[in-house]
Amino acid sequence: MRYLHAVASLDGYIAHEDDGVGPLHDWYFNGDHPIVDVDRPELHGGSPFRVSAASAEYVRGMWARQKVAVMGRRLFDLTDGWEGKPPAADHVVVVSHRPRPEGWRPEAPYHFARSVEEGMAKAEELADGGEIAVTAGDIGGQALALGLIDRVAIDVVPVVFGSGKPYFGSLAKGHLMLEDPEVVIPGDRVLHLLYRVRR
Repeated sequence: MRYLHAVASLDGYIAHEDDGVGPLHDWYFNGDHPIVDVDRPELHGGSPFRVSAASAEYVRGMWARQKVAVMGRRLFDLTDGWEGKPPAADHVVVVSHRPRPEGWRPEAPYHFARSVEEGMAKAEELADGGEIAVTAGDIGGQALALGLIDRVAIDVVPVVFGSGKPYFGSLAKGHLMLEDPEVVIPGDRVLHLLYRVRR
């Protein structure tokens, strides 16, 4: 399964124009349940995430099935590729017209592709039947418009941004229909939604 995923404001933004996320990620730290196994803190970069019970069950399942993440160069640069340790995948494919930074963590399981199509093909190869998560924004919107996304997963936070970076980027094709949500899970200050893309 290939799914588009991000946390978004109620009006559909994944970040402000300056890339700040405001309160979008607060729910990752407002609960008593760690997302990762506390006996194995090295998993997911030793994440300090502690969420509600409902969110923990949902996110743990999603992260456990995810084998490859596909992201754009901007997110890679902003996070420094999470220092070469993907938070929830075995491999990361970075879609970018620029090559891998020279000398950047040669041991890291990161692969660079020059187009969304090339990136998704590489992700399919690396996933070996596992799930592929595509980050929302321009790269995710392009993958959706190309018919390369099976489901859309949105963690909706009850805040209105008014403007910013849209979840679907600049979706070229206009209207794309989704089925009714197959997952609706209220967490603490977040609503987890999962939709199948209508074919």
